[in-house]
Amino acid sequence: MPSEKIHVRTTVNGEATDFLCEANQSLLEVLRDVLYMTGTKEGCNDGNCGACTVNLDGRIVDSCLVLGVEAQGATIETIEGVATPEGLHPIQQAFLENAALQCGICTPGFIVASKALLEREPNPSEHRIRHWLAGNLCRCTGYDKIVRAVVDAAGHMGGKS
Repeated sequence: MPSEKIHVRTTVNGEATDFLCEANQSLLEVLRDVLYMTGTKEGCNDGNCGACTVNLDGRIVDSCLVLGVEAQGATIETIEGVATPEGLHPIQQAFLENAALQCGICTPGFIVASKALLEREPNPSEHRIRHWLAGNLCRCTGYDKIVRAVVDAAGHMGGKS
């Protein structure tokens, strides 16, 4: 017997968005399979890798651990909402310039989390960056290039997000 779908109204990347989802469907599944926003990646699907990190009402969360129905009335920013029509966000540009990515599975989560950090703390220390990004795992690049990219973006942003 098919399960009943629940209507959810939310804001995704600045746009009012409505969708139907099952009560047990994760926000990650909704983003990828219902809204076709495939930039948010599925890594572990149990909240350990951070590949699916999104900004939900000003907090970074693993979207695999949030139910789609919990997005009711919420504001969500995904990797698709980071760049603007004018170009890449400074954190995205810094990841490119510092070679802070390889396979790309972890990159969206790192960028969303890094952007959230820089919005809160325009000039974080290396220690603070490493602590903030501890929930995001990378198997390819190591972390030094990622941390350097965040430091570089902070310098270019000059306190602006």
